Amino acid sequence: MRVFFFYPNINSQVGFNFGLAFVSGMLRAHGHTTRLLNLNEKLDSLPTEEEIRAFIEDFNPGLVGISAVTPQYRSALKIARLIKSFSKTPIVLGGVHATLVPEEVLKEDCFDYACVGEGEEAVLELADRLEKGQDTTTIANVWAKKAGRITPNKVRPFVDLARLPRKDYPLFNMQKLIDTEDGWARLMTSRGCPFRCTYCFNHRIVDRYRLETASSTPASGGVGYVRQHPLEEVFGEIEYLQGNYQRIKMFIFDDDVFTLDKAYLREFCKQYRGVTQLPFVVNAHVRAFDEERVRMLKEAGCAIVKFGLESGSERIRRDILHRPMTNEEIEKAFLLAHRYGLHTSAFIMIGLPYEGEKEVMETVELLARIRPGRFRWSIFYPFPKTEAYEMSLKGGYIDFDKMQALENFTEASCLNFGPKHNLLISKLQRTFPWFVNRYSSNSVASFYTALTKTVEDMPSEAWQYFGERVPSMDKELSVLLKKAHCEHYAFRYNSFTAVRSDWEG
Repeated sequence: MRVFFFYPNINSQVGFNFGLAFVSGMLRAHGHTTRLLNLNEKLDSLPTEEEIRAFIEDFNPGLVGISAVTPQYRSALKIARLIKSFSKTPIVLGGVHATLVPEEVLKEDCFDYACVGEGEEAVLELADRLEKGQDTTTIANVWAKKAGRITPNKVRPFVDLARLPRKDYPLFNMQKLIDTEDGWARLMTSRGCPFRCTYCFNHRIVDRYRLETASSTPASGGVGYVRQHPLEEVFGEIEYLQGNYQRIKMFIFDDDVFTLDKAYLREFCKQYRGVTQLPFVVNAHVRAFDEERVRMLKEAGCAIVKFGLESGSERIRRDILHRPMTNEEIEKAFLLAHRYGLHTSAFIMIGLPYEGEKEVMETVELLARIRPGRFRWSIFYPFPKTEAYEMSLKGGYIDFDKMQALENFTEASCLNFGPKHNLLISKLQRTFPWFVNRYSSNSVASFYTALTKTVEDMPSEAWQYFGERVPSMDKELSVLLKKAHCEHYAFRYNSFTAVRSDWEG
């Protein structure tokens, strides 16, 4: 069977969809043919409706699959409706949104199936049954709709990663992805996360699998959510990528927490240099980061270690996000990484429910103290069915019209805090590195204090005009400050990442 995939990653950061690559790899390993439209304006101009129709009619698929997180759902819905206007081809939606709210997905006339949870075995079974004309309403992990009647099905146990075929890298235009990301190539050594952060969908996925696979074990490990790929497979993929694509400068491992299993990390670091001399990037957790881990990473060639901090307020982290690490633990982790010469990256969020100006500024001040090599900020987005969504709903924060219009979580908030705090979030979204520079111990602090006070005092009308000019202003300021050898943070790569001026990568 022919299966046509869409990844509606519009107005968002360029990314590699691991789920689609694995599903396509499974389908191809069992004789099916696949094709993908990776929709991102940074890669290619977006196709018109007529072009999408031509792609579908030319490929003549027996199944269309779309993968989407909630901000991408509006685009997924538009694509599905378009296809149904000229074709009877069945359409399955997968990804985070379908996993969290499959019943809402199947209320739409354009979707025939919703893939809940992991899709490799489920989509293969769906394609096989469709091809053979068999019943498709009893497939584990797939909710089906027939004659308007929705049939929910339980999930199957998590897949054994060692049994999966290799990801289908050719499905994507990998060379263009690598070039667009300046030589960074993405891999994963594991799946799952043991933590239950309220804003993340992981805890709801675990809850569903625990309930539907009848596991009574309270820990996430009880359903086998956290799993690792065999190292020989990981290193085989590295060799494959280096042998088939050019201009790779860095491997980035997108595991939720790469440093979690110390024994696995030790073996990875021991073997890595024997496979490649390229540097790599990992995600860590401050409570799974000690001197032995840092030393192993450094000796293996790790260049950047990234930490999810989310907030500088211990109250917000503990009570709202369920991330009960202390600021002292965070500061120690960054000191340790810097002592070994690792470039550090911090992820933070603003616009959190029950967060006030005081807590926002605590985040700014924490970044100024720990001096990460770079930091990235996003605006809190309440994924449906998560605990943080329920908190936001209970507090009356969600503006559903704004939520429906958003395509990402980097440009605007769909929460309503009132005019004053809404304006502050808008200002910080545009000028976050300026505020960190203000609270730093660097010589530029007094200059950025004056600049950010001007921003703070701006009324809404003036800010709308000024905010559009921030990127060009920041670029000009950074050139001047670099010439004067003044350390500072400036925008780099996009509108939601700031990098310290001493980074030359």
